[in-house]
Amino acid sequence: MKRSLIATLLLAVAVTAAAHEDHASHGAAKPDAGKMWQDALKKPALSPSAAFDADGALWLAAVKDGFLLVSRSDDKGKTFGAPVKVNRVAEHIAADGENRPKIVLGKNGNIYVSYTTSLDKPYTGNVRFARSLDGGKQFSEPVTVNDNLDVVTHRFEALGVNDKGQVYLAWLDKRDATKQGSTYNGAALYAAVSDDGGATFRPNFKLADNTCECCRVAMDMDRDGVPVVFWRHIFGKNVRDHALVRLDGKSEPVRVSYDGWETDSCPHHGPSISIGTDGVYHLVWFDNAPARRGLFHASWGGQGGSFSSPFAFGDLGAQPAHPYVLAAHGRVTIAWKEFDGERSVIHAIDSADDGATWSARRKLAASAGGSDHPLLIADKTQTYLLWNTVREGLQLIPVAGEAH
Repeated sequence: MKRSLIATLLLAVAVTAAAHEDHASHGAAKPDAGKMWQDALKKPALSPSAAFDADGALWLAAVKDGFLLVSRSDDKGKTFGAPVKVNRVAEHIAADGENRPKIVLGKNGNIYVSYTTSLDKPYTGNVRFARSLDGGKQFSEPVTVNDNLDVVTHRFEALGVNDKGQVYLAWLDKRDATKQGSTYNGAALYAAVSDDGGATFRPNFKLADNTCECCRVAMDMDRDGVPVVFWRHIFGKNVRDHALVRLDGKSEPVRVSYDGWETDSCPHHGPSISIGTDGVYHLVWFDNAPARRGLFHASWGGQGGSFSSPFAFGDLGAQPAHPYVLAAHGRVTIAWKEFDGERSVIHAIDSADDGATWSARRKLAASAGGSDHPLLIADKTQTYLLWNTVREGLQLIPVAGEAH
């Protein structure tokens, strides 16, 4: 039986616009951290993920009542089939814009999902993974991917799969910070790889020390099937700029931004990456440094080249935030959120020349209630904004039209 888009999963959501900023400054001492964490665990989920398969069907992964639900739409999100539960037992699944569940579709039709289970202790969790080999009819029992099971942060995971069927996960991890205590700044970036389509994973391995503690981690696949991970890093004492690394087993992390934002707490504001079919990396991020504030884009042609000069976008007077980038169909699209004093507004720009020039910005959607961060997805012909709001529900909006 078909159900309406909103009623399927998300109509009952009732959160405020600030719901996603609960941990924005948890680097500072907070006597009521335990209560704040428990309150956060009780909030309804607002942030889904989605992806189109090769036939144009839209697959949605959303959280409700402690379950990750996957459903399919054959009419661009107007209606969905009955959702399938991924986890059989309810869990505290993180589902905010910085730490939403992930869904990735393999070339062989397999469906891969990941999510973070939040534990009772503040800012702790485990990275979970499951797959469907029968077109979404059922999912394997979720497994915990982090092989360290200390009650610490294993959160903010990114998920990717290449054409060979190798599955990659990368996440923020505090196993080393716990051992070293106050001498260790931030978290670490860890990863795991499956060479058999998610049936088993190799042992975890560390990519970098001293990452920011609670900014989303971004991942995309390079043209050779090697994943590239992009994250907010801590340089020096407390400069929170950005770095990336190719998971080819030989590359070292590369610093991307030199904005110089020095802060002793995590801004809860991670970056985004998309790699075009021409191999150009497109990177967007937020910074609040004294001399460089706002949202930025830079591109990179790969090994041996240099990054383009950062391009600033967004209205600084409207609190520009949470940019997302997608390179598809020969164009690079960036979407981000602003606040006009009454509503959250999603704007977009695009480029047909890898960021050398950009279109005028255009408004895609607005809401006066609580809302998710913007997410961009694409089918074979079109790029879409996926945006969930308390008042309007889940929206799939084509990114097209004249600027206004």
